[in-house]
Amino acid sequence: MTESRTDPFARLAPLPTDGYATHEVMNQATPFVGHNAFSGDQLLTEIAARAGIAWALPLLREAGRTVASAEVATLAQDANRFTPTLKSHDRFGHRVDEILFHPAWHRLMALAIGQGTHSLAWTAGKPGAHQARGLLSYLWNQGESGICCPLGMTYSAVPALRQQPELAALWEPFVLSTHYDETPAPMQAKRGGTVGMTLTEKQGGSDLRATQTAARPAGPRRGPGEAYLIDGHKWFFSVPHSDLFVTLAQTDKGISCFLLPGWLPDGTRNRLLIQRLKDKCGNRSNASSEIEYRGAVGWLVGEEGQGIKVALAMTHLTRLDFAIGSAGLMRRALGEAIHHVTARRAFQRRLVDQPLMRSVVADLALEVEAATHLAFHMARAVDDELAGDAAAALMVRIGTPVAKYWNCKRAVGVVHEALECHGGNGFIEEGPMARHYREAPLNGIWEGSGNVIALDVLRAAAKQPESVTVFLDEVRQARGADRRLDALTESLAAELAAPAELEARARRIAGRMALALQASLLIRGAPQAVADGFCAARLGEGLSGVYGELPAGIDQQAIVERARVAAEAA
Repeated sequence: MTESRTDPFARLAPLPTDGYATHEVMNQATPFVGHNAFSGDQLLTEIAARAGIAWALPLLREAGRTVASAEVATLAQDANRFTPTLKSHDRFGHRVDEILFHPAWHRLMALAIGQGTHSLAWTAGKPGAHQARGLLSYLWNQGESGICCPLGMTYSAVPALRQQPELAALWEPFVLSTHYDETPAPMQAKRGGTVGMTLTEKQGGSDLRATQTAARPAGPRRGPGEAYLIDGHKWFFSVPHSDLFVTLAQTDKGISCFLLPGWLPDGTRNRLLIQRLKDKCGNRSNASSEIEYRGAVGWLVGEEGQGIKVALAMTHLTRLDFAIGSAGLMRRALGEAIHHVTARRAFQRRLVDQPLMRSVVADLALEVEAATHLAFHMARAVDDELAGDAAAALMVRIGTPVAKYWNCKRAVGVVHEALECHGGNGFIEEGPMARHYREAPLNGIWEGSGNVIALDVLRAAAKQPESVTVFLDEVRQARGADRRLDALTESLAAELAAPAELEARARRIAGRMALALQASLLIRGAPQAVADGFCAARLGEGLSGVYGELPAGIDQQAIVERARVAAEAA
């Protein structure tokens, strides 16, 4: 006989009906999604109004809604968690050098390219196009910074392409297409593509004159637009799956600029071998690599031996994009911080209502507004330069490295402080702040680290002294509004005119130029609470530079409320 068994649960009293929870989860913020990062941002709508770009408003509203959506938040998290991998060979041993991405990367790229984030400046054909595209970049840097590298390089490559009209006629419609095509194939088989830059080498870094990569003519003819075969290596090669690359190589006339297609017309990879992908601290959704050229086919752009000059036509725009992108990243961090400290309570009060926390958040808001004004002032200067304004061209030359240097430097501290507002929650990978924290230092490295950029400011001042005059005249448009700014401006004028030990003081000079221009722009274009607060907090005496040390008399509440992103209207 079989012995009967008693059900051990039979004698238990009925279990509670409230599920598995041991306690009520409370006093936690919700995800910062569901708003409109453009129309809910008072500063951005003001910038768009001043730029006179009513034609772009529907697109900007669409982008603002997209980047702040729960979908993009999930896509960004997945694209950074499941990072790209290199497939060097197929199953039969053929070399393919293919980069494999999580589908989230491709979806993000399709969304951003579909909105013209890479192309609007060149395709709109309307006033303020670089400011409008800058707003798209600012917004998408709040969504996922990793995709902004190929978007920014594609945007900035157009001036280099246009130095060779026959190549521009072939490639420009392709790379400015709003159709994203992930297929690894020649352009003839695709609806759109992206551009990468590959300039630096192991031995040189930012010293492009140390380039060892060599190019030789592929045929008997030489000159702009002619084919060359290129051999060498590149140390930082971002987005190696792009369709077209701008690169530098030595010829017998010096360093020259070339365009390389990623694929050849027969469907094979150009002779561009990916050695490995970089395992980066941040920007993990994006692929960066080391590569070798082994007889890669490329076309000369511009005059032989003038490659660095040609490349600079790109780097001014990439540096502008990094100034804009860093401001956008700071804006996202600030928005997350305000959202968290408004929802979170401690000691019977919301965190945002506690004086010390309010001082921190208001200080961050001042930094973000100043960075945003600075970046878009330079975007406006690019629009004016392309319209034929000679003074704007000088401002672009000296002001772009100032903006790039300062915004990239300030992004690190802003994102760190915004993370700290979340406490331990900010340091957890499930939330967005850890990703933003890893991202923050990168723009300060790309397209020239701090020293390189600060020295470029001095180079512009030395080669085109009239650019200093244009810069100081711009700052002096706020003369008389704040005695501290007036004193800083005249001190800067004297310092820039004194050549002794100027190189050793390059960072100090670039930073003071940024502060002076920011203060002037805020006095002329921001509410009084913001302008007064910035001048007191950044130009005053005895400040340590730590956020949250605002002096007395600043209307912190007004500053925080201005920075709060409004909820999306139903």
